[in-house]
Amino acid sequence: MDKTAASAGQAVADIRDGASLAVGGFGLCGIPASLISALYVQGAGNLRVVSNNCGTDDHGLGILLGAGRIARVTGSYVGENKEFARQYLNGELEVELVPQGTLAERLRAGGHGIPAFYTPAGVGTPLADGGIPWRHHADGSVAVASPAKETRTFDERDFVLEEAITCDYALVRAARGDRHGNLVFDKSARNFNPLAAMAGRVTIAEVEELVEPGDLDPDDIHLPGVFVQRVVALTPQQAEDKQIERRTVSAPPARETVAR
Repeated sequence: MDKTAASAGQAVADIRDGASLAVGGFGLCGIPASLISALYVQGAGNLRVVSNNCGTDDHGLGILLGAGRIARVTGSYVGENKEFARQYLNGELEVELVPQGTLAERLRAGGHGIPAFYTPAGVGTPLADGGIPWRHHADGSVAVASPAKETRTFDERDFVLEEAITCDYALVRAARGDRHGNLVFDKSARNFNPLAAMAGRVTIAEVEELVEPGDLDPDDIHLPGVFVQRVVALTPQQAEDKQIERRTVSAPPARETVAR
């Protein structure tokens, strides 16, 4: 029942070329940075990634992207990643952009065994009608375009059919976790990490604090261990290494002077 792995490298050792990965994180918040770095060292390529975004040029999934190891991305946000845009526009990367809420629900549906669902998001747009460029030729022309999706009317309102997402593996990061794989996420890190974890056939979680079974209050657990196969405990230094996409600092308010 103890699901802990000795290292991140050991945990990702069997991820093969061409594997599909659901990866948690929201911007650079809650990204499984240690697992991604271990996968970079491991060397798997031609990966098909499902994630809200693809990191930045220097952090997160951007490390694998810059090394040419990602073949396809399903996500909702390009973000602060110029290499992502360059590869897409030059025909080096296939990209399926999905509305953020739809992406979240597709991952959740995959984890719950629901094959598809109807949503109003995207009705009457190229998302439903098809034709969005997924991959370009080097000359900029469209090599692969999105297909049209089924639409249906319920109570006089149109909806588009979206298929669930499941992946070979999921890589996620939690604030706390026990040896049975029960996980607790912190704030914005909870946006996509639990959903990505549900969608993986083999889910690997790096945890900032590893505790013993029974230490987590059942009411505090965000993701039960049934969804998690491997747990990696981070070092204090790894747990503290947290990046942000763009730092914005406001000038301090001017002090008022009082006449005496």
